[in-house]
Amino acid sequence: MKILIACEFSGIVRDIFIQKGHDAISCDLLESERNGPHIQDNILNIINNKWDMMIAFPPCTHLSSSGARWFKNKEKEQKEAILFFMSLINAPIDKIAVENPIGIMSTKYRKPDQIIQPWQFGHGETKSICLWLKNLPKLRPTDIVNGRTPRVWYESPAPDRWKNRSRFYTGIASAMAEQWG
Repeated sequence: MKILIACEFSGIVRDIFIQKGHDAISCDLLESERNGPHIQDNILNIINNKWDMMIAFPPCTHLSSSGARWFKNKEKEQKEAILFFMSLINAPIDKIAVENPIGIMSTKYRKPDQIIQPWQFGHGETKSICLWLKNLPKLRPTDIVNGRTPRVWYESPAPDRWKNRSRFYTGIASAMAEQWG
């Protein structure tokens, strides 16, 4: 299967799909942190290249409820973020999953098909992860573990804080590759 991992600089999801035998490539404005098939470009420039599946991680800065107090000062940025999200969900690709935290897309678009937690997939953490799905089943938990630490919430302020908070969980990526691949 030809799989596009959109808005991923880490290579985590891409590499797990490759390990499962898929033709996966990541695309982001940033370079990939790992060696592997990666296109450093705007995802919208390659979205029409006949993909079988896309898993997208659009930036949540202007969409997430955690930043709601700043929304009134960033109307233009939020409108652009909503349009970008909608460009991904409406892409001409048969199978699509778009990930984002709890935020305004539940009202601007629709409620997510599923909300999952890292602790359902082997990571003892809490972080509500919303999935909007097109022609994909809901993910089934694979490894429910103890621990309910909001690690992402406690990430110390630092220049790379946003990067650390946006790297995806390997347990969830493995479930995606197993259940959707």
